Amino acid sequence: MTPATTRSDDNTEADDAATTAGARVTRPPFAQARYLLAVFVGGAIGATVRYLLEDAFANPDVAWPWPTFLINLSGSLVLGFGYRALALSGPDAGWRQLARIGGGTGVIGGYTTYSAFALEATQLIRADQIAIGTAYALTSVVLGIACAWVGATLAQHIVQPATDEGDAE
Repeated sequence: MTPATTRSDDNTEADDAATTAGARVTRPPFAQARYLLAVFVGGAIGATVRYLLEDAFANPDVAWPWPTFLINLSGSLVLGFGYRALALSGPDAGWRQLARIGGGTGVIGGYTTYSAFALEATQLIRADQIAIGTAYALTSVVLGIACAWVGATLAQHIVQPATDEGDAE
């Protein structure tokens, strides 16, 4: 190994050695094309839906940024439900892992928007609407956590936990 060899080269050499020895190499999800594609496609879908909703319900005459607020809260609810439902349905592998990464990280990650939330709160405060900006920031965080909890609780009551016999990938 030369001094210029990077850590990723070490992993590649180990992968090659394991493959030639007959062992199957499993890369982490972030290094697998199907998961990257799921995040990419999911993110495009989520961001498009958010854009359409923001555009359809934008109202510059209202100080409170309702579209972003409701998008982030609904995304928190869906994410809480989805993650808990997947956890109850079996191990984080196969289609469940793909659904968690593509749906959670991709779709909901693209749909919700921390950056717009932070910008809107900052703009309100800088426009001397300090009470509204502060209330927006605090309410978004507290209700976002509450919505995720409600989603997870709903999943707990709706989704049947997996059994060893019926838990096929």
